[in-house]
Amino acid sequence: MKRILLAIASVFTLFISHAQITTDKVINTLKERITLSGYAQAGYTYDDLKESTNTFDVKRIIFMAHGQITKEWSCYFMYNFNSGGNLLEVYTDYQFLPGLTARLGQFKTMYAMENQMSPSEIELINCGSQATNYLAGVDNSDKLYGSSTGRDMGFMIFGDLFRKRLSYNLAVMNGQGINIKDKNDNKDLVGYITFNPAKIISVTGSFIKGKGCAVETSDINPDIKKDQSYTRNRWSLGSILKTKPLNLRAEYLAGKDGNVKSEGFYATTNYHACKNFDIILSYDYLNKNKDMDYKQQNYVAGIQYWFYPKCRLQAQYTYCDNKKGENYNRIQTQIQVRF
Repeated sequence: MKRILLAIASVFTLFISHAQITTDKVINTLKERITLSGYAQAGYTYDDLKESTNTFDVKRIIFMAHGQITKEWSCYFMYNFNSGGNLLEVYTDYQFLPGLTARLGQFKTMYAMENQMSPSEIELINCGSQATNYLAGVDNSDKLYGSSTGRDMGFMIFGDLFRKRLSYNLAVMNGQGINIKDKNDNKDLVGYITFNPAKIISVTGSFIKGKGCAVETSDINPDIKKDQSYTRNRWSLGSILKTKPLNLRAEYLAGKDGNVKSEGFYATTNYHACKNFDIILSYDYLNKNKDMDYKQQNYVAGIQYWFYPKCRLQAQYTYCDNKKGENYNRIQTQIQVRF
């Protein structure tokens, strides 16, 4: 009996040891293949419009996960826990060649420079220029486009060529935005190209050619009704200059929705005044309807302090010159923490 008990104990010990080794191996494999990150942004906004804003708010609570399945195959997931939660991105990449990768899923629409940037990197607390937010469908400023956060569902090929002197992206997308099936039989063709003639400068161009389905009616374009398909084309041309003391980003954007033409331009400067401290200046112009001259210009001045890697405090003042409405002032502050 004693020998039987000893044999059982030995087998059980070996089983536990093997299970522990297997568990440790799985945990180590997950650590090597999965990268988790995230950030949160919260702040305060005041403006002196007739219906003024005076509020603290949480803008974003973002969680991201990147999984490296094999050397060529990876996947990505991004979720915003703010305002009830929203799935932002979920896609998979497969690299066929060093200069050719395919992506399938929900991801950023490759239009306009700022739309490719993370809100944790953009200098403006409002997260981008008026033109980017309007023409890329980032917020709800274009009622026809809605609030797609600048993302869509589709298939894309992309890569770097000529020792990364040239980068390209070409995608076929629904054109309807995130977490929504396409509402017409048309698909958008989206292209984005970057040329890097020198280490400190990049030149970009992008376009969208397709048909959208109106989410709502818009005073800017009243001929297009809700749920009606309409021609929606976009293009942009921009440049980025990066030096140690100064970063400058400027871009011209244009669009045509049905028969209505729109355009915008922004130039944003980030001057590194001293260690961890930046001065931000920005000019931002948008004309939503060129025939109606429905334009607004924003002038922004602010500062930001990086108190820890990827973590910052920001304060900004904006003067809004609105031709069709009242002019107003806006004061904003924001804290960002990231891991």
